[in-house]
Amino acid sequence: MEELVIRDADVVDGSGDSAYRADVVVDGGRIVSIVKEAAAAGCQRPKARRELDAEGLVLSPGFIDMHAHSDLALLRDPDHSAKAAQGVTLEVLGQDGLSYAPVDDRTLGEVRRAIAGWNGGGDDIDFDWRSVGEYLDRLDRGIAVNAAYLIPQGTVRALAVGWEDREATPAELDRMRHLVAEGMEQGAVGMSSGLTYTPGMYAKDAELTELCRVVARYGGYYCPHHRSYGAGALQAYEEMVTLAREADCPLHLAHATMNFGVNKGRAPELLALLDDALAAGADISLDTYPYTPGCTTLVAVLPSWASEGGPEEILRRLADDATAERIRHHLEVTGSDGCHGVPIEWDTIEISGVGDPALGEYVGRTVQESAALRGESPWALARELLLKDRLVPSILQHVGHEENVREIMRHRVHTGGSDGILQGAKPHPRAYGTFPQYLGRYVRELGVLSLEECVAHLTSRPAARLRLADRGLVREGYKADLVLFDPRTVAAGSTFEQPRTPPTGIPYVLVDGRFVIEDGRRTGVLAGRAVRRSPR
Repeated sequence: MEELVIRDADVVDGSGDSAYRADVVVDGGRIVSIVKEAAAAGCQRPKARRELDAEGLVLSPGFIDMHAHSDLALLRDPDHSAKAAQGVTLEVLGQDGLSYAPVDDRTLGEVRRAIAGWNGGGDDIDFDWRSVGEYLDRLDRGIAVNAAYLIPQGTVRALAVGWEDREATPAELDRMRHLVAEGMEQGAVGMSSGLTYTPGMYAKDAELTELCRVVARYGGYYCPHHRSYGAGALQAYEEMVTLAREADCPLHLAHATMNFGVNKGRAPELLALLDDALAAGADISLDTYPYTPGCTTLVAVLPSWASEGGPEEILRRLADDATAERIRHHLEVTGSDGCHGVPIEWDTIEISGVGDPALGEYVGRTVQESAALRGESPWALARELLLKDRLVPSILQHVGHEENVREIMRHRVHTGGSDGILQGAKPHPRAYGTFPQYLGRYVRELGVLSLEECVAHLTSRPAARLRLADRGLVREGYKADLVLFDPRTVAAGSTFEQPRTPPTGIPYVLVDGRFVIEDGRRTGVLAGRAVRRSPR
C-alpha cells in the first residue's frame, strides 16, 4: 500500500491551466497517481497508509526560490523555517557573484569577510569544503529544503586574479574558465555575477562572455546582478542581453527591478527591450520579489575604487580622512557606481542589521534619522558604523516603485525570487514572506495575477530554467515536492516592523514526499538535498 493519499485537493498543477479536484497519491518520494474528481465519479478511491483531507486547500508544486541567500543558513539552521514555512521546496544559492565555493584558504577568509552582512561571519560553521562538489556534498548530509548552486563569478575572480581592478591575464582567464568548467561538472546549474560588487565588477564584458561560453557548453545559465539598477539600468539590462547572446548562453536576470527616482514608471521600457530580444530568439527569464525596497550591505554602496583590494583595504581608506572625504563626494554628489550611479539619499537607507550588538540602537532607523539624533552628518554616521562594525551592517534601501513591481511580475518570463538576507535584527520581510505575499496580496487582494498564473510563475517556470525534468508540476512520476495552502487566508505574516513573523494559510509542505511542515509547524524532517545540473 502507498504511503500517502491527499484527498479532495483543488490541484493547481503549475502549468497555468485551470484547477481541478483530485486525489493525489504519493509513494517513495514521488507522485504515483492522480485520480481526478474521484468522489463525484463514484469510482474506487485510492487508499494509502495515511490519508490527508485537503478539502478547501489548494495543492500545488513546491515553490522554487530563484534568488536565495541561504548559503550558510541551511547549514547553520537546517530547520530553515524562514523558507519551508512559505512553501519553498527548492532554493537557488550562490547568488550575486559571491559565495563560498570554489575557494582556497585565502579566498575563503576574504569572501567570509566580504559577505558577512549577507550570511553572517560563519564562525559557527565548519568550512570543510573548498570545491563546488564538496559544498554540494555538504548539503547532501541533510537540509530542510532542496538547494541548487550557481558558480559565483566574483569568487572565481578573487581566486584567480585577486581583488584588484585590472584585466585578467591570459593565464588567469584560462584558470577562471577551468574553475567554471569544474564547477559545472560537479553539479552547478550556472554562474552568477555581482557587477556592482567587488571583485566581480572589475570584469569586462569580454571576460564575462568567455566564462558564459563555458557555462553554455554545460547546459547552464547566466544569472547576473548587472551593473546598474538606477541611472544606467536600461543600458545595463541591454548589456547583459547582448553579452548572453554573444556567448549563446541562456540569461536569467536577477531581481529584475527598476529602482530610484530616475526609473519611476519605466518598467514598460525594460519589458519592451526583453520582448524584442525574445522575439529575436534570445533565451531569457527573470525573477523579482513582491516588495518595493531593496536590501544589501552598507559597504556595497561605496564607489568601486574604494573597494579595490578587498575588505582590509576598504577599512584603511575609510580610516583616512582625505580618502573618506573623496568617498563622501562620490556618494553624495557624483553618484557612486556602488549606488547605481544615483547620488545617495540617506533618508532611504535604513540599517537592518549589525554584527556588534553594541550598535543595535541604529537598527530600524535610517542613517538620516540616527545622524539627526546625534547632531552629525549622515556620512559621518555611516562611516563610523562601517569602521566600528568592520563592514558588516546590512541595509534596506527604500527606492522602489509599486507600478514597476506589478508590471514586471506580469511578464511571461517572470519567476519568483526572495533575495532573502536572513541576517540582522530587522531583515527585509521578503526573506520570510515573498511567496505568501504573491499569493495573498497580488493574487487574492489585488488580482494582478490569477492563482493559476501565479503558481506557474513560482513552480514550472523556474523548474524549466533549471532544466529539472521531474519538478515544478503536479504530474505522475514527478517528485513529491508539494505545498498545500488555503487560498482564502494565505498571507505573509512578515512586516517591516516584525520581519520574522511566519506566514498564515500554509499548513502542509512536503519535500521528497515527507512532511517538513505539518499543521503549520516544522517537523524537523531534513528531506532536502543538493539538486545538481542535469546532463544536456
